[in-house]
Order: sequence, then C-alpha cells, then structure tokens
Amino acid sequence: MAEEKMKENEHTIFVGGKPFMNYVTGVVMQFTTQNAKEVVVKARGKFISKAVDVAQVAAKRFLENQIEIKDIKIDSEEFENKEGKQVRVSTIEITLKKK
Repeated sequence: MAEEKMKENEHTIFVGGKPFMNYVTGVVMQFTTQNAKEVVVKARGKFISKAVDVAQVAAKRFLENQIEIKDIKIDSEEFENKEGKQVRVSTIEITLKKK
C-alpha cells in the first residue's frame, strides 16, 4: 500500500507561491521526460485559481492534443491556525492524463 501511495505522489505538482511558469514546466516535464501517464495538480486556498491556469496552459498551449483533464476533485480541510481558531480551507486536485 505504501508503495502504491509513493507511485501516486510521484507525478503530483503542488501549486503555491512560486512563479506560474515553474508549475507549467513541471507538468510538461512530468509528461515528456518522466513519461507519466497522469499528473495531478494540487492546490489549496488562494492558489486554486493558479492551479486551474497551470492545468489549462499545460493542456492547451504546451501539450496541445496530447493531454486532457481526466478528473477534478474539490474539498475543504479544517485545521487550527496560529491563534488557535478552527479554519476551513478549500482544496482542488486536477488530474491530467495522456490522450
């Protein structure tokens, strides 16, 4: 099971505060040099819109007619912030796959 989980996370891009093109390049590299069949783009909170843009630019501009969106999962996580308050943050997982 742990091995399966490791394989799953191998082709995952976590979107955060780095420059936009770093993530697009990461997705493209996963499909081209790593020969991944699927890549998951994940983000939380304010980075969700950036994750959507990363997936779209990778699929429509860089790997046109080579990959497509297989699945989109949305959720929310609850955790305690520094002040001890319960905070809920939205999450997204966009699964891209080779055609």
